[in-house]
Amino acid sequence: MVERLFGRRPARHRRADGVPYRSRRCLPLHPAQVRDRRFRRTRLGRRGLDPGDVRRFLDRVALELADAQQAAERARQETAHIKDALRRWQSEQTRIRDRYALHR
Repeated sequence: MVERLFGRRPARHRRADGVPYRSRRCLPLHPAQVRDRRFRRTRLGRRGLDPGDVRRFLDRVALELADAQQAAERARQETAHIKDALRRWQSEQTRIRDRYALHR
């Protein structure tokens, strides 16, 4: 979306080890952090949010976040499995090609 608005990609800052930089305020959110979040009560005579509604919403967000993180982990494991199988296949193809080249 940024590209469409400004016609270029946003700058991606990276650390020396190549990992994208994230400030401490932008660390990955964990389900427990959402569940344990507490909101201040409103002052007497002021309007505020219903604590029960807030708690139910945070529980729902935490469940969805946990599901998303599990799906991402499954995808990472599947990717590693596929890469390993591809490496084995490429090695086998190289051995076959080399054997064929020797017999020519």
